[in-house]
Amino acid sequence: MPSVKKITSLTNPSIKQVIALREHKKRQETGLMIIEGVREVTQALKAGVELQEVYVCPGNFKNSNDSFVIASEAEGEAKQSLKRLLHPFGVRNDVCVNEVSEEVFAKMAYGQRQEGLLAIGRQPRRSLAQLKFEGIPLLIVVERMEKPGNLGAILRSCDGAGVDGLIVCDGRTDIYNPNVVRASLGTVFAVPVIESSVQETVDFLKVNKIKIFATLVEAEKVYVKADFRGPSVFVLGSEEEGLSDHWKKYCDEAVKIPMLGAADSLNVSATAAILVYEALRQRNTI
Repeated sequence: MPSVKKITSLTNPSIKQVIALREHKKRQETGLMIIEGVREVTQALKAGVELQEVYVCPGNFKNSNDSFVIASEAEGEAKQSLKRLLHPFGVRNDVCVNEVSEEVFAKMAYGQRQEGLLAIGRQPRRSLAQLKFEGIPLLIVVERMEKPGNLGAILRSCDGAGVDGLIVCDGRTDIYNPNVVRASLGTVFAVPVIESSVQETVDFLKVNKIKIFATLVEAEKVYVKADFRGPSVFVLGSEEEGLSDHWKKYCDEAVKIPMLGAADSLNVSATAAILVYEALRQRNTI
């Protein structure tokens, strides 16, 4: 089992490392990321993410509403509960499990939902060549995505609908931004996520005979009139800029979601959810 040590100092080097990883530059330099929350850490472990450090705050951990924690546990048993949680997923014995005070945890925690569990892990990196399809492919491509919350919400829809992969083209949001990890509830580890250029992605889709559906406000065809029963990919642009001309050129078909109010489009994550579940409906899988 992993060793356990106690940290009470706010200036401990390990705590400073966690805080530094809030910045994109540091994540890029080290290839590491912050994973905060019981569900998030559990999803990372299930996906085989390599952990470097784990931090548990017994005061917060024992009061979590998550099913992994028994509320009546004594503080001294909270770290044993954590070790039982980590053990089935094969956490290496050299991974240090740190018990920290509430004051220390509050300093390094990224969000407001402090469950008392945080880990530092190595960012998994996948390529297009690693995408595998067991059935009829269903993919999402996002271009120039800027808001971590939107990317996280799209990942939750992908996970829920069994989407085969999410491809990020010319991404402006770091996939492993702590806000993406949190907003996705850890599904960023469950869904294959690939960073790729537009041209590489188009080439991959064409080789695999996956039909490209571009979501455009100016499209004539309403999405329910399109046929998503075959291999399909939905391409979504940012709410501010929409899709680039590259996708308008390469797409096989443009579709839109009808808007009856003052706005001309939905939030991009809502659009993604509507489209993937329409694909499932057409395929008679729901």
